[in-house]
Amino acid sequence: MAKFEDEIFQRSVKPELDVHERPKFFQGLLLSSQHLFAMFGATVLVPFLTGLPVSAALIASGIGTLLYILITKGQIPAYLGSSFAFILPITIALGANSLGEVLTALFFSGVLYVIIGLAIRLAGTGWIIALLPPIVVGPVIMVIGLGLAPVAVDMAMYTDSGNQEGYSMIYITVALITLVITILASIFLKGVLGLIPILIGIIGGYISALMFGIVDLELIKSTGWFVLPDLYIPYKDYTPAMNIGLFMVMLPIVFVTISEHIGHQMVINKIVGRNFFKKPGLHRSIIGDGVATMFASTIGGPPTTTYGENIGVLAITRIFSVWVIGGAAILAVILGFVGKFTAVVQSIPSPVMGGVSILLFGIIAASGLRMLVDAKIDFDNKRNLVIASVILVIGIGKAHLDFTIGNIPFNLEGMALAAVAGIILNLILPKKETN
Repeated sequence: MAKFEDEIFQRSVKPELDVHERPKFFQGLLLSSQHLFAMFGATVLVPFLTGLPVSAALIASGIGTLLYILITKGQIPAYLGSSFAFILPITIALGANSLGEVLTALFFSGVLYVIIGLAIRLAGTGWIIALLPPIVVGPVIMVIGLGLAPVAVDMAMYTDSGNQEGYSMIYITVALITLVITILASIFLKGVLGLIPILIGIIGGYISALMFGIVDLELIKSTGWFVLPDLYIPYKDYTPAMNIGLFMVMLPIVFVTISEHIGHQMVINKIVGRNFFKKPGLHRSIIGDGVATMFASTIGGPPTTTYGENIGVLAITRIFSVWVIGGAAILAVILGFVGKFTAVVQSIPSPVMGGVSILLFGIIAASGLRMLVDAKIDFDNKRNLVIASVILVIGIGKAHLDFTIGNIPFNLEGMALAAVAGIILNLILPKKETN
């Protein structure tokens, strides 16, 4: 743990713009646009899949990033976009619970971030690393990707993906075209273009969908250029409500996303050449993410998380300026007020999103596997084999556990139950095997 706390990262290249350096206006506009494009495809995909408003996700992403910059004292160049870890829980929860209950549970997910951040401030990072080692987090990340796989396939094949009805060769063709474009973009494009294969795939798939005549353009025609964004306002559009069962579903996911957050911060440390764990402190970074998630939930946006795509932009451009990140956040907020833009996003046919999701969800699962490989997890060790096996089967099998304490009902299912099971097994199983 001391190495984790005290590691000093050496920057191998001189930055074009350092963290606090401010670009000229038009230069900054161009540089911020790159970050906007990098986060765009994944950020709008989350509300598209969950049914939450696209404009709310964009505004939550932008204002959440600005709040993060404020809380981290303008010292960490990180952009926050919509979190994929919450897609399946949100989708399932919205089908069985009120909007107020779901958004309240998401709000308290952000509160848990803040609590963990404060605990790190008081007790250091060792306990969170011990609680969430790669043998737990890796398989849970795999569960996130594999659990979403049926969603991607259904969108790519059926006109009514929710009920697996209306098998369509046109849908399959559009999805395959989208998938191929996304794969080619991710493999062959370099530089900044190589960081936006999802966006390129969506654009290519949308064009193919237009050619096949499956895009409904009426909403685009009828929507004005500048309109009030579609936001869920507390006590106007929904009433916040406590549902302990939903808390049990949402809150365990926070431990997984925090582990992802720590990993992203380690990469940013190495790219920028500073130890942000010490200054401004990992606790500030996690609290910033939590506050952004709390804000997102109040307007109907999905939880936020730091984005690897934007970290890639930092590495390629060597532009580390938080002014550039803040500019991208402001552009995202402005887009939330552009009615034509959100109408275009809403008009994207499901096979287009299905096509990019086939690759994207697979990459999420593969990143969990990569975490295990990078950590050199030994599966000849029965302890590791048991933990990973239990997490995968419980998560992919969508196991659920319903119980009551007093008069309060609790529910754990799928990914949340898998995460809890993994954490418990890691804590109770002996570190050394017994013969």
